[in-house]
Amino acid sequence: MSKKRQKRAHKKAGLSPGTLIYLGEQRTESVEISVFDFDKENLDMRQLATVEDCYPYRDSPTVSWINLNGIHDTSIIESIGSHFKLHPLVMEDILNTTHRPKIDDYNDYLFLVLKMAVLDESSKNVRYEQLSLVIGSNFVISFQEVPGDVFKLVRERLKNAKGRIRKLGSDYLAYALVDAVVDHYFVVLERFEDRIDALDDNILQNPKPKTLKEIHFLKREIMGMRKIVVPLREVVSSLRKTDSSIVQEQTVLFLHDLNDHLLQVIDALEGTRDSLSNMADLYMSAVSNKMNEVMKTLTIIASIFIPLTFIAGIYGMNFEHMPELKWQFGYPLVWIVMLSVCIGLIAFFRRKRWF
Repeated sequence: MSKKRQKRAHKKAGLSPGTLIYLGEQRTESVEISVFDFDKENLDMRQLATVEDCYPYRDSPTVSWINLNGIHDTSIIESIGSHFKLHPLVMEDILNTTHRPKIDDYNDYLFLVLKMAVLDESSKNVRYEQLSLVIGSNFVISFQEVPGDVFKLVRERLKNAKGRIRKLGSDYLAYALVDAVVDHYFVVLERFEDRIDALDDNILQNPKPKTLKEIHFLKREIMGMRKIVVPLREVVSSLRKTDSSIVQEQTVLFLHDLNDHLLQVIDALEGTRDSLSNMADLYMSAVSNKMNEVMKTLTIIASIFIPLTFIAGIYGMNFEHMPELKWQFGYPLVWIVMLSVCIGLIAFFRRKRWF
């Protein structure tokens, strides 16, 4: 657990269960509430000015999707929870953004927690946001930390009455929302794979320390994503096996398909993690090979200059009686010998294919 999360967790130390305290990034913007109220024939979309405007949708004969962008205002969460008769522990979990994916059955409604992966186009990084869903017999309430989500296609299907989403109940709407989150996991994986392909080329062509840092960064991202996908698969498995009357039999088949998608994501994450581990090994091998090439070059240069240094050392001694010192052709002969040794060693190394 990071220091920031530990600090948030300490806010609740010693408090009774169900105490409403927001645990997340501090925000000051106002909470946005929107509603999609629909049946087979009609659709009503609107932005709500106050939290009280969503109260009539609890007992509406149509299906209602109430979406909140922002959970930092505990009074709004408490107001909605009180009117929709949510358990205090549910409201507490909504305000705690550090939860792992889970599902709780409260008879009259189901409570789901999952993580939504959103691509930040400016930084090219992935932002993980907690999404809480309260699924009633005729409504779904979604709680998001900030504006911006992955539900664009779901909204378009509702507007255009495409597929089954306007014909089935709140359980299918909840499935559609979770399915949109899972589908976006594949988009995030594609982004990771693009970065991995670029790293693969860099490793082979020009391995640098920042390349290794990028490998470790992506490895942490993959492990972090795996921690939110594996529990979500357990949530979906529990949802398709639940005895709750909210989940209709016709929706269970779609939950089976959603479970298969999660298995594909997990397999892809495992494969990507193995690829990154292999890339780290490849990086170390590439750096080692590059170092070996440098050492081989330095060794060849040293091997050439060792005999030259030996010859120069002999004639650099200050003995008085050295016969070659007063010989007319001594100096050019030494150069001839040194050049011959140099050329001979170069030819020998090339014959051995050392360079």
